[in-house]
Amino acid sequence: MRFKIQLLASVSVALLTAHGVALAQSATDAAKPGAAVADQATTDKSGAKTDDTIVVVKGYRASLRSAQQIKRRSDSIVDAVVAEDIGKLPDVNAAESLARLPGIQIVHGSDEGSGVLVRGLPDVATTVNGRDISTAELRRVQLQDFPSGALAGMEVYKSGTADLLEPGLAGLINVRTRRPFDFKGFEIDGAIRETYNDQNEKFNTNGNLLITDRWSTSHGDIGALLNVSYTEQDFRNAVRWATGYIANSTADPALPRYPDQVGVYMDTGHRWRPSANATLQWRPNDQTELYADFLWQAYRAEHWNDWAMAPLWSGTKTNVVMQEGTNQIASMTNTGGDPIQFYRSTGFDRTDTQQIAVGGSWTSGKLKLSTDLAYTNSLYSNSSWSLDSALKQSYPINVSYVTDGGAAWSAEGLDVSDASNYVWRGYYESIYKVGGNGIQWRGDAVYDTDWGIFKQLKAGLRYSDRNAFYEANDRYGWVLPLAIPFDSIGVGELSLTQDTFRGSDQGFRNYLQPSRAGIVDNTTLLVNETRAALAQMGNTGGVAQYTPILMGYDPFRGFTAKEATRTAYAQEHYQTHFFNSDVDGVIGVRVVNTVGKYSGYSRVKWNNVETGVPKTIDQNYIDVLPNFSMRLKPNSEMQIRLGVTKTRTRPDFSQLNPAYSITQFDPSTGGNNPDPADAYGSAGNPDLKPLTSTNYDVTWEYYPEANTSASVAVFYHDLFGFISNYTTRTNDPIYGVLEVSRPENAGAGKIKGVEVAGQTFFDFLPGAWNGLGVQANVTYIDAYNELPDAIDHSKQMVKIQGVSNWSYNLALFYEKGKISTRLSYNGRSRWINSYDNRKGSWEGEGTEAVNRLDYSLSYSPNDAYTINLDASNLLAQPFHNFHEYDGNAHAKFVRDIRDEGRYYGLSVRFKYN
Repeated sequence: MRFKIQLLASVSVALLTAHGVALAQSATDAAKPGAAVADQATTDKSGAKTDDTIVVVKGYRASLRSAQQIKRRSDSIVDAVVAEDIGKLPDVNAAESLARLPGIQIVHGSDEGSGVLVRGLPDVATTVNGRDISTAELRRVQLQDFPSGALAGMEVYKSGTADLLEPGLAGLINVRTRRPFDFKGFEIDGAIRETYNDQNEKFNTNGNLLITDRWSTSHGDIGALLNVSYTEQDFRNAVRWATGYIANSTADPALPRYPDQVGVYMDTGHRWRPSANATLQWRPNDQTELYADFLWQAYRAEHWNDWAMAPLWSGTKTNVVMQEGTNQIASMTNTGGDPIQFYRSTGFDRTDTQQIAVGGSWTSGKLKLSTDLAYTNSLYSNSSWSLDSALKQSYPINVSYVTDGGAAWSAEGLDVSDASNYVWRGYYESIYKVGGNGIQWRGDAVYDTDWGIFKQLKAGLRYSDRNAFYEANDRYGWVLPLAIPFDSIGVGELSLTQDTFRGSDQGFRNYLQPSRAGIVDNTTLLVNETRAALAQMGNTGGVAQYTPILMGYDPFRGFTAKEATRTAYAQEHYQTHFFNSDVDGVIGVRVVNTVGKYSGYSRVKWNNVETGVPKTIDQNYIDVLPNFSMRLKPNSEMQIRLGVTKTRTRPDFSQLNPAYSITQFDPSTGGNNPDPADAYGSAGNPDLKPLTSTNYDVTWEYYPEANTSASVAVFYHDLFGFISNYTTRTNDPIYGVLEVSRPENAGAGKIKGVEVAGQTFFDFLPGAWNGLGVQANVTYIDAYNELPDAIDHSKQMVKIQGVSNWSYNLALFYEKGKISTRLSYNGRSRWINSYDNRKGSWEGEGTEAVNRLDYSLSYSPNDAYTINLDASNLLAQPFHNFHEYDGNAHAKFVRDIRDEGRYYGLSVRFKYN
């Protein structure tokens, strides 16, 4: 055996499709990971000719070629990222790697990419190796929990077919892991990566190791594979913010408008994700293959958030400067207002997801049968502890709402390092746990019919049974009136928080806080101190809350869900020739029966008395989801696709919770809301309907060479029932002015857009220049829907939340000899996050355009290993949110400006076989 590094295509024929029966197909040795992809003197399936020279395809060329072939050969409209692509990019997790694809947008937070939107929609179904998987109580997996180094590839299905698990409105994302029959024999692959965050100046270590082997025995071929991965990341984002409450927003237009609070917070933490997957495969003969898969994903995080708020709702305003031509204040000084308030909120998160599956396939002549049985269990829990403080007295606050794009402020005459300036304000605890488990089974049959133009029939059955639950509780003890010195409560030494603001615009930058350990390691002391302080204040209800040292779950705060689905599908693949073109496609239908039971407790807290009432609903409905597609091939280099599909997405379990929670507003708890409601509430919505959409797609694809392609896609979604949370105020006959947040179905909506993508290597250039390559894509999306009847009866059309009009990617490659390098730029235009109607006029929040620049450089000094240097978020552009408070005039203030870290990485990858 020998060490050698191979930067090769890692997608086998068995993995070119991601669903159902296709996953059981065997791969040819020529296309297995770890083997060179050789182009020989043949005509491949696409009709493209190759020469007699064996060419070993490596690096970016291999990954681009593999992804291109997945897209080209699929019955669906697909974009893909394969293992070399993921391994080469400076991406920590799978969600960030997907952002390189056309039409894909992701959300960044805490220095990490997370939520994935496909063509502007978040309702994406997820599978692993074609099998349904979900995190905790959700209907999808958290893609950021998949370390990039653990994956063989990912496919994004933008149009569905009947044999796929029902995609969401946005489509389906399939994550692929490796299997032992993808390799020729014994092999060890590994990597170790060290990263550095320039904002908090922390180092982190990441790594992965894969071990696999296969044997030919008297009982057939046997293979085993184990892959383990570990990633970690320290982060600290500095944010300067202004509140979304706009003073005088419903008063005389002549009165000045301004956010009535400003502040800072530092989102800080350490997260780590260990994971493992293992597979056994057995092929006793050429007709039969059996397998067993195991997957474990884990997420752990220790986090703390340092928050400060300067109230501006009271006091005297001087030095007022107005923004020209508006009624909005640009800057001012506020004197005599309430003192600045603080907290350090600490917490611990934990997720564990396991999936065990067994299955196999059997082939006899034209018939192939396959089956898969899986069990999934996932649990997420969070515990948090927040210690609150405030200044003894008020200081003049100088604030500008337009400094470098947002709010910046300072406190005149304040010595933030003097502990005698601080008093204890309160102590808060919360616990939260959600989980889910379920079984799923599928059976599929594929029959090569050869009935005229109908070439292949697929049919199958699927059954799933899922359970989900939610439990929570919290308590808060407000002790500010006692003016207890903050440094007297026994949580250790106070020290100034770390200043991680970029630039000098923000004047107030840090303040005294105990350490995270000082809070987390002294929770028993804090419970006792809080109980004693509440007793001194005569707050008997608070004393009762803080009597148990360990808080239990509140029975009025939970919900449970049980849901079963029964599915049948049939699909025919056809092939013919007309208009001088080869034509093929699929016609299919998927029928799904959903039976569910969803239960919770409604809770009302009024006059310090809490009552609860159990609520349960049942649902039973059938979805019929047809699909039709046609692919025309005028020649060996070009193909045109037409597709019509119907999709639906069920509401999340928590959204269907029939219970509500209403709490009377109590100013004695320390709330200083300048425009309070009589009561506040949150609720699920048992009347939610599944999101439905009829989808139309047309694509033109051009493949002149193995590493070159161009495509244009036009798509249109006619949808109904997009679900988002909305906050409204109503005059309730029992509770008075009631402000409630809950999910609602929007009305009819339209999403239309265009994607343009291309990639190539400049092989025609002389000498070293022919190592250059480029990949680019741009997507335009126009997405609107009607606001829900519950908050607007006029059927007003608004932009769909979370959708950017534009998203774009540009990557420049250079690959020659021992060097591979890549510069990647991606971004998206501004988008809306939320709408509400608290005060009779439209308000909402959104995010300004986001752009990122990443770089990676690989060097292989010999055939033993590869050294890789990468850098992400090189631009470090601040992340801007804004608050729009007048839907007619589109008046807005910048909500917050977040400084995120740059990450630099150095890694070594190796292979032994």
